Order: sequence, then C-alpha cells, then structure tokens
Amino acid sequence: MTLDEVQALERRVRDEIHKVIVGADAAIDLMLIALLARGHVLLEGVPGTAKTLMARSFAAALRLGFGRIQFTPDLMPGDVLGTSLFNFQTNEFTLTKGPIFTEFLLADEINRAPPKTQSALLEAMQERKVTIEDESHELGPGFMVVATQNPIEHQGTYPLPEAQLDRFLFKIVVGYPSREDECAIVDRHGHGTVMPEIDRFAVGEVADLAAIEAARAAIAAIRLNDDIVGYIVDLMRATRSHPALDFGASPRAATMLAASARARAAVDGRDYVLPDDVKELLPHVLRHRLVLSPTAEIEGLNAEGVVAQIIETSTAPR
Repeated sequence: MTLDEVQALERRVRDEIHKVIVGADAAIDLMLIALLARGHVLLEGVPGTAKTLMARSFAAALRLGFGRIQFTPDLMPGDVLGTSLFNFQTNEFTLTKGPIFTEFLLADEINRAPPKTQSALLEAMQERKVTIEDESHELGPGFMVVATQNPIEHQGTYPLPEAQLDRFLFKIVVGYPSREDECAIVDRHGHGTVMPEIDRFAVGEVADLAAIEAARAAIAAIRLNDDIVGYIVDLMRATRSHPALDFGASPRAATMLAASARARAAVDGRDYVLPDDVKELLPHVLRHRLVLSPTAEIEGLNAEGVVAQIIETSTAPR
C-alpha cells in the first residue's frame, strides 16, 4: 500500500465516523493513528461527551468483529475471558469464550471494575492472546481495545493500575464541544433522549483487516533517523529525572511513541518522521504514564504541564 492509499483509507474511516460524531477531530485522528500503530486507546471525559458513541462509530466503520463489555463492580475475570464448562453429554470440558474474543473491543467504563477484573485485559492488550487454564488462545492482529472512563465520579470506581495504563498507547481527553459543534449535535441528535442507533446513520464498513494490515506494513517502512530516535529516548529519559515526578515513562512508552509518530507521518503523506510529529503525540502518550510527586500535586502541577516543560527544555533535532 502506498502512502496515498494510507491517506485515502484514513479519510474514508474518518468520513464515516463524522456521519455520527460532530467535531472531536483531534480525538478521531488519534484513534485512527492508534489503529494504524497497533495501539490501544483510553478515552476519558465527563459523562455525555459521546465517548461510547465515538467508539461505536469507529467500530462501525471497520469490517472487524465487534465486542462490548460494560464494566461493573461485580464483573469477574471469567466474565471477560470465558471459562471451561463440563459437558455432560460428551463427558469433557468445553471452553465458553468470553467477549474478549473479538477484534475490536469496547471496554465501557473500565474503571468501574475491580483490579482483578481489569487485569484480565493485561495479556490480551500486550500479546494479543489470553491464557485460560494453562492454554493460550490467540486473538489475532486485529485486536484493539478502546476503553472509556469517567474522571469525575469516584464512588464505586477503581483507578487503573500503572501496569495496565502503560499498555494504552494514548489517553485521549474528550472535552466539551465548541458552541458551534454543540448546536450541530443538538440539531443532529436532539430528536430523542437515548443513544442514537448507529444503523440510522448508514455508516459503511470501509476498512477490513487486510487493508489495515497493508497500511501498517507501509507505515513500518517509514524512516525514523538516528536523530529522531535519540530525541524520543531523551524525552523519555527526561521524565525519569524530572523533580516533579516520582516515576517516569518506560521504554515501552518510547517504542509506542516511535510507532505512533510513524503513523502520524503516514496520514500526513510523508515517508519520514519530523520532530513535530513527536511533540504533537507526546502529551497523549505520557499523560497516563507519569506519576507526580506529592509536592508537585500540592503545588498544582499536572502531567500535561510537566510534559510541556520537558518539550521546552529538550533540544529537538533540526
């Protein structure tokens, strides 16, 4: 697949999503980059900002198997992965697969499930497989998790552990729309009080796994010269010595940033990565990976502010 074809694929998917979603261009672009970079996405926003609708619209434009899990406090790991049940007719155990056996998984309100259930996703997100009773089951190259969470409601929720957060490529903050976009939302969706049916908008399946894999192969060939590699590594290492942080970014974050920067260059029609690609994606790669020190929290610092300081004090290659 050529870069022109990658761009055309990205535009087709984006156009289908916009049949349902008004605005949110930055979030949609990041989700598409994550898809092409084989990454997972965490959508965070206050209730009513169309996080679930955005994920469902994204899935509707892809010719991939779709599954949805509504995370709740009583959800168990077996409810996600599946379990082996004894079949009295055959006198043997048969695997009953859980909803994780799909290609595109919407993990809705993931922070409502307890840690032991959240951890059921760890192996799947990292290795695209799950292990049930000592037997591994492949999920395939199309497997992608888009999780949503609400940042303002704390009763009955469980913060995601750092080990799981590190497996998300991006944490995308979904904010309120502009006045113009909100008027368009009311005009398009103001006929009812429930989530609109995706089928009503005739969203077409414009990308299948073969096309996505071809685009990924083209992206893997994009040049990442030594200066850009060094810049990415220096940015990550700066997080580990920053006085406002107790813990910085892992080497996994560096490799994920490199992969997403390649995808960002591809959708822009370039076969090389620029420092601006890295700078643009860095906040979304790091905001969920950095652990602020107690002093920094008292002083009112946040992860985005620390990332901005690191970008400002790090020398970008020319």
